[in-house]
Amino acid sequence: MPSLINKSQPAQAKQPTLLLARDILLLEANEINALASRLNGQFSDAVAMILQCKGRVVVSGMGKSGHIGGKIASTLASTGTPAFFMHPAEASHGDLGMITNGDIVIALSNSGESDEILAIVTPLKRLGASIIAITGNEKSTLAKAADIHLSAHVEKEACPLGLAPTSSTTVVLALGDALALCVLDQRDFTAEDFARSHPGGSLGRRLLIHVTDLMRTDDNIPCVPANASLTQGLLEMTRKGLGLTAVVDANNVPVGIFTDGDLRRAFEQHVNVATANIADVMHQNPLTIHQDKLAIEAVEIMEQRKINALLVTNDAGILVGALNMHDLLLAKVV
Repeated sequence: MPSLINKSQPAQAKQPTLLLARDILLLEANEINALASRLNGQFSDAVAMILQCKGRVVVSGMGKSGHIGGKIASTLASTGTPAFFMHPAEASHGDLGMITNGDIVIALSNSGESDEILAIVTPLKRLGASIIAITGNEKSTLAKAADIHLSAHVEKEACPLGLAPTSSTTVVLALGDALALCVLDQRDFTAEDFARSHPGGSLGRRLLIHVTDLMRTDDNIPCVPANASLTQGLLEMTRKGLGLTAVVDANNVPVGIFTDGDLRRAFEQHVNVATANIADVMHQNPLTIHQDKLAIEAVEIMEQRKINALLVTNDAGILVGALNMHDLLLAKVV
């Protein structure tokens, strides 16, 4: 059987890998730049529609568009817009039941002719949902059927074969980010709002955990009265294991603090431990932090003052807790 390959023809020369990679990145960047210059009032209308939405934003797309759609839905949800992804094929087999009157569906299809997406357009409208279409063809069936159409047209895919969705998916992803972040900006969404939807992340820990969540309380607070002996103070430090003890007045307001460092200095000064009062060796006017402050603020104070622990007070200045760097490390605030 004769070979189908003409071995006499030289193989096509391939670009060096780094050169090709740079060309791909520049091509996709150029397509995003072109998209930015094409944005018009339809984009502003889409942002306004999402802001006024009384229901949820549902993103749907098939194939690669579906993967991009999942990310867009996730970005919207994490930035203050209730959103989820719905697979268009599953929608035709029952998942349309997730759609309610007042929802917005962002439908993704590069061609605008995806059978699975087009099959649910009419049912979506009957349910009372509005449709924002993102396609690469403004004359497509989906573009014409949508309430708002956003163009994600690209001149060229970055794939060397011109086949794999690359530039087109990058442009849609960037357009989805722009939508989500413009909505975020219009909502006056804050870092604290963002943290509330990310309680397991480092940002959530830094912006949501307060001193009162981590501090030692009640019998776990090392504390002695101002007339206590140094020996009593040392025993309290040993029992509570924080390397310090608070010294309080009759109203339980901190008037001093005695730490391991103070003990070493007392030995250096030949203080008689057996007869000394803790008031003679304590630091007066101790540094404190309010119980409602963020834990990250306690970290900043400790780092600035080069200390390992803080006394915690309430509005009346009464001692209500104690916190050390180990507690903050365990909570992964640091």
